[in-house]
Amino acid sequence: MSAQIEPFFDPSTHTISYVVYDRPGGHAAIIDPVLDYDAKAGRTGTASAGRIRDFVAAQGLSVDWILETHAHADHLSAAAWLRDTLGGRIAIGAEIPAVQRIFKGIFHLEEGFRVDGSQFDTLLHDDERFMIGTLEARALFVPGHTPADLAYQIGDAVFVGDTLFMPDVGSARCDFPGGDAATLYRSVQRLLSLPDDTRLFMCHDYPPEGRAPRWETTVAEQRAHNIHLRDGIGEGDFVAMREARDATLEMPLLILPAVQVNIRAGRLPPPESNGTSYLKIPLNLL
Repeated sequence: MSAQIEPFFDPSTHTISYVVYDRPGGHAAIIDPVLDYDAKAGRTGTASAGRIRDFVAAQGLSVDWILETHAHADHLSAAAWLRDTLGGRIAIGAEIPAVQRIFKGIFHLEEGFRVDGSQFDTLLHDDERFMIGTLEARALFVPGHTPADLAYQIGDAVFVGDTLFMPDVGSARCDFPGGDAATLYRSVQRLLSLPDDTRLFMCHDYPPEGRAPRWETTVAEQRAHNIHLRDGIGEGDFVAMREARDATLEMPLLILPAVQVNIRAGRLPPPESNGTSYLKIPLNLL
């Protein structure tokens, strides 16, 4: 059975979230949902996630999974809110403890913060299979952007997370703690070895001027036209380009709040004695 796919583009963070389902009235997975965040006020909101909730309700879907491709640095995850609202299990790659260890130190998190991935319901390993109703899904380990990235293959569709972008944008950065450009190159080669007509769904789109946002491409299109990773570009050339480019990039606007929330599966830090949750800003560290 072919997967039915509904995208949700968030213009504030350039993120595309997805509902993937087997049939109306059937079973669904939600991929990379966004929790709204007003950086000026330090206030969260659920308008974006509410669009997903409303679609799920309108289609009569039962949510089996809320799938994270990685601990995002550019948006806060709405996974916890959607699980509380719709049910399902929050899943992420089994290497997430490596990311948690790095950022527990960077943010000097509370002693009780565990770095074993237990904040998530399920930790998925490379090539692990699981079901979304009648659809079979497969986890693909694709590190490089972070040490713990997964892509999700569901039928002829692959949700690539932060590995590839649209061909005219290229590839994801690799300069976050634990990232590595050579590792990303090898991960992308794994994706581009899939059949040419495999549909690839992006996690983000940062369109050049004059182009509307897009998020679906194919292996063949990426191999022919990706400005960073098309056929003929070797690992050494890619690594040199990626590292030089990353050295010019600013940190994402939301990296400090986002990572603190996302390594907790979308939960806010525990409230302090006054009942308020706080986020930390490490000075002169990143």
